[in-house]
Amino acid sequence: MAGYNEIVSKTVKQNKQKALEEVLYNDIAKTLRGAVEAAEYKHVTLPLLFLKFISDKFELQRQKLTDEGKSKFLEMKEFYQKDNVFYLNEESRWSYIVKNAKSSDISLKLDTALNDIEKNNPSLKGALPDNYYSRLNLTGSKIAALIDHINNKIHTEDDSFDLMGRIYEYFLQRFAVLEGKGKGEFYTPKSTVNLIAEMIEPYSGKIYDPCCGSGGMFVQSLKFIQAHKGNTKNVAVYGQESTDTTFRLAKMNLALRGISGNLGKSNADTFIDDQHKDLKADYIMANPPFNQKDWRAESELKDDPRWAGYDVPPVSNANYAWILNIVSKLSSNGTAGFLLANGALNDGDTKKIRRQLIENNLIEAI
Repeated sequence: MAGYNEIVSKTVKQNKQKALEEVLYNDIAKTLRGAVEAAEYKHVTLPLLFLKFISDKFELQRQKLTDEGKSKFLEMKEFYQKDNVFYLNEESRWSYIVKNAKSSDISLKLDTALNDIEKNNPSLKGALPDNYYSRLNLTGSKIAALIDHINNKIHTEDDSFDLMGRIYEYFLQRFAVLEGKGKGEFYTPKSTVNLIAEMIEPYSGKIYDPCCGSGGMFVQSLKFIQAHKGNTKNVAVYGQESTDTTFRLAKMNLALRGISGNLGKSNADTFIDDQHKDLKADYIMANPPFNQKDWRAESELKDDPRWAGYDVPPVSNANYAWILNIVSKLSSNGTAGFLLANGALNDGDTKKIRRQLIENNLIEAI
């Protein structure tokens, strides 16, 4: 009976979380509808969620220091960063933003807060939007409403901080659907990522995603390790993303989960500016853009070492450029799982590359 009660209690708790995620999303979408384009929703909302999350962690650490009789260290960054907590100046804290939510310069205050957070925490460099809210054509009352929605519905005592990660993931999924087919390239469905993780079993070593989007592959990889009682400290994460705004989403997503990842110095095209040239990964997970055209100029990358021993991938379609990039990054015992369009199986321009991959015994399953 005790086991049954535990299951029922857990189910009720999960339903409560789902309801919270849905209610918060619906409130925010309603506030933004008609004020900004649907494609902007995620860029308006997710930094606010991130700010709320890191502020809550900061306040808990601050209280912990006080309880331990270390009040004189409350404004020393080292006493936060040693426990993987981001240090925040007073003007960068969620409490300050809430207090000033209805001020006429709330956009400027938000931009200043996010800028200061990056300055005080080098690991977040390039993660947060740069002067975004000041440039956004959104009234102060709309921004104040967003702040109120988040402040009134998310409380740290409701659950562990994993709740914020789930909210972030839920929002990414909903925003991708909202943008429509072909627009939501920053998000790969969780079911697809889970399937790849179950296939290649990334327990320990280096994990690489050459087109990492918002970082979903990394999040699900670490969830896989935790579900199988493994040690997430045995994994190192490497990724690359070409779009600036999506690169920022990925860095925020990893930071929310406590994942220390190397996404390169900045957003960059994987083919033109490879951020991990010498990487040899134990596991590669990817969902590259399907049938990408004109991915290089006709004269570019013909002698690139990533396709040494193979035909040069055609300019007309990048599918096999992605595959050969993946092959070149694998360690001697590495395994890759990735998603491509069906057309990659019978493209006449890449027939020779397909034969070479099979002859090199690199294909385990399709």
